[in-house]
Amino acid sequence: MDTSNADGWPAPAKLNLFLHITGRRDDGYHLLQTLFQFVDYGDTLTFHLREDGVISRRSALAGVPPETDLVVRAARALQGHCNAALGVDIEVDKHLPMGGGLGGGSSDAATTLVALNHLWGCGLDQDQLAELGIGLGADVPVFVRGLAAWAEGVGEKLQPVSVPEPWYLVVTPPVAVATATVFGASELTRDCPPITIRDFLSGEGRNVCEPVVRANYPEVDNAMRWLAKYGEPLMTGTGACIFVAFEQQQQARAVLDQLPAGLNGFVAKGANRSPLLDRLETA
Repeated sequence: MDTSNADGWPAPAKLNLFLHITGRRDDGYHLLQTLFQFVDYGDTLTFHLREDGVISRRSALAGVPPETDLVVRAARALQGHCNAALGVDIEVDKHLPMGGGLGGGSSDAATTLVALNHLWGCGLDQDQLAELGIGLGADVPVFVRGLAAWAEGVGEKLQPVSVPEPWYLVVTPPVAVATATVFGASELTRDCPPITIRDFLSGEGRNVCEPVVRANYPEVDNAMRWLAKYGEPLMTGTGACIFVAFEQQQQARAVLDQLPAGLNGFVAKGANRSPLLDRLETA
C-alpha cells in the first residue's frame, strides 16, 4: 500500500460578500444571512498514511496544541465515525492568518475530511461529511461542499449560487479579531430584516460586524480608510481581513504593490467552485 500522498490538497480561503444577523436562537447562537465565495488562494495540506492508526500533526501552529487543532479533530472524528484502521501524519503549509475571517481553520478541517475520506476509503458521501463538519465549526460544511453558497441559519443552510468571480485584493491588518468578542458586543446589529439573493444582486447587503470591528480595532479602520481610495472595501466574516474587487488582475496587483508598511495582502481570483473539488476529481 502507498502510505504517502505527496501531492498537496488545497484548503482555500472564503470571503463573506455580506453578513447580516437576523436574530438569535434560545441557545445563544446567532441566525445569519451571508454569501460565501471561495478564492484560489489558501493553505495546502499533505497527508502521509500510517498503518498504526495514529493521527499526528507534523507542522507546528503557534498557540494551537495538536489536540485542539481542527485538522487533528477532523481526522479523529472521521476515524471514529468510520472505524478506520489507518492513521495519518498531517502537514499544513499555512498561509491564511488566524483571526482573519477567511475561514482558514474551517477550510483545513474540511480538506482533512474530504481527503481522508478518499485516502482511507471511508466511502462517506458529501452530506455525511458535511454533517461531521458542522460538529467542528459552522463554516466547515460550505468548504466540504465546495460551491459558493447563500447561507442561512447558523450558516448550515446552504443554497449554491453563481455570482461574478472578480479579482480580489485581500488585505490583512496586523491584528487578530476574536469572533466571540464581536458577537458579544452590545452595539452589534442583531435584527436585520431578511433579504433575498435578488436583493443582494441588486446592491443590498452589508457586513453588520464591520462597525463594531472598526470601532474596536483601529488597525482595521485605518486599513479600510486607505483601501477606500481604490474601491469599496468590505470586511469578511468578523474580520480582520478586508477586500476590494477588481475587474483585472493587474489592477489588484498595482494596489497590492502600494500597501503601506504594516499591511500584508494577496491577490486572488474569486471562485464559485472550490479548488478542493478539482483536487478530489484527480485523486
